[in-house]
Amino acid sequence: MPDYQDITMTEITRVPIQPVAKGSLTKLWIGVILAVLVGAGLAWAAVPRGLDVDVVQAGTGPTPKEGEVIFVKYKGMLAADGTVFEDAQASPFPVKGLFPEGNPFLFEKGQMIPGFYEGLKNVQKGGKYEIFIPADMAYGASPPPQSPIPPNADLKFEIEVTDILSRATVERNLQLLRNQMQAQMGEQGGAAPEGAAPQGAPQPAPGQ
Repeated sequence: MPDYQDITMTEITRVPIQPVAKGSLTKLWIGVILAVLVGAGLAWAAVPRGLDVDVVQAGTGPTPKEGEVIFVKYKGMLAADGTVFEDAQASPFPVKGLFPEGNPFLFEKGQMIPGFYEGLKNVQKGGKYEIFIPADMAYGASPPPQSPIPPNADLKFEIEVTDILSRATVERNLQLLRNQMQAQMGEQGGAAPEGAAPQGAPQPAPGQ
C-alpha cells in the first residue's frame, strides 16, 4: 500500500494541461480526495492492511520521527477475549523529573513488534489510541517464552502517548540520572553498582 504521507500536495492536486481523457476523471477525483485527507492530517489511511488504529483522544504536535523516543503508557491484551498480558503504566526510571511518565520506546524498525511500530507512526503527544495488531504483525507462531500469549494470537493495545523526545535528549538525561545515582551512592560511602542506572535501551517489544 503506498505511503500517502510521502505524496506532496503538488503531486496530488496537479491538473493536466490537456483536456482530461475519458477514464481519467476518476483518478482526478481520487487525487482531490487524497489532498483533503492529507490536508486534514488523516494519515491513518496509510496503515498496513489488517492493522487498525482507533483514535480515542487526539493528541497535539508532530508525529514521531525515526530514531526518536516515544514515552507510552500501555495495556496489552489478547484480542480474542481481552486477557491482559501486560499493563505498563509506571515509569521504569527511579528518579522523577528527568523523564516523562510511561515507558520509552526507541522508534526504529526492529526495536518492537512490527504492528506496534506501524501503529506508532501517526501518534501525537497526549493522544490515546487503541491498536489492533494481527498475529502476523505481532509475535506470530513464536510468542515470548512463558508469556500468556498463545501462538498466532491477534493482539490489542490501549496506549497513551505522554511525550516524544529526541534520542539525544534521552541520552543526556540518562547521563544526568547516572550522575545523580553515583553522587547519592558516594554520600552513602559506596560506589554505585554496575548497571544500577537504566542503560537507555527501550524495550524491544511490548510483552517481552
